[in-house]
Amino acid sequence: MDSKGWNTWGEGIAFGLDNGMAVIPYALLKNYRKLNLSGSETLLLIHLLSFRQVEGIDFPSLEELQAVTGRSIPVIAGELQKLMKEGFISIEGDNDELQGIHYERYNYSGLYNKLGSYLANQAKAAEQAGTDSAMSGPQVTGQRSGRTSTTSLDGGAEEEGRSLFSIFEKEFGRPLSPMECETISGWLDQDRYPEELILLALKESVFAGKLHFRYIDRILLEWSRNRVKNAQDVKAYSQKFRGGGR
Repeated sequence: MDSKGWNTWGEGIAFGLDNGMAVIPYALLKNYRKLNLSGSETLLLIHLLSFRQVEGIDFPSLEELQAVTGRSIPVIAGELQKLMKEGFISIEGDNDELQGIHYERYNYSGLYNKLGSYLANQAKAAEQAGTDSAMSGPQVTGQRSGRTSTTSLDGGAEEEGRSLFSIFEKEFGRPLSPMECETISGWLDQDRYPEELILLALKESVFAGKLHFRYIDRILLEWSRNRVKNAQDVKAYSQKFRGGGR
């Protein structure tokens, strides 16, 4: 790409950023599975929050939600009903007396209360564990050899209590965009890729120095075409590929 092309690209990025950015609770991305939320339900919550913060729309229509999620209206309606039934969101109405208009909006206090309760319980458990450890006295443990991994990429297994979203954010060194969150949800809910396989594809992209979603998606698609479903299959496929198919 020449200098003019890079300038055009930069102007496009600036225009996109100028259109607004949504603030998504990191605790939601990290702990949504602990709250028994699916990836698609979490993404729907993210879109609802984005509509309010960026578009100023407190009660987006099913058609508007369909346009940004690509999912059918019956599926979206079902997920909204589930979120309301389980107390994550609610609908409240109000009247604009000056204009004589009745309007509705989504209330997210249930979501924030659930996140707050979960985080408080986690902090309480950690504090209790620290107290128990101090009372039991010093422990002698064997020293581990080699470096300590700070992520769950090695071995392809996800560290307990962490989500794919938080792992991707750590590797990318920034918060994920709603579109990137939707891509991960699509891998899980539509393509049915195992989490282990997604993490292995992320690991491959890191080692290849091509850390972007399109490259990871190509890896997953290639593995799917060759019936690669787990860590053992990845190892066997990689050996075959590097050996020239012998």
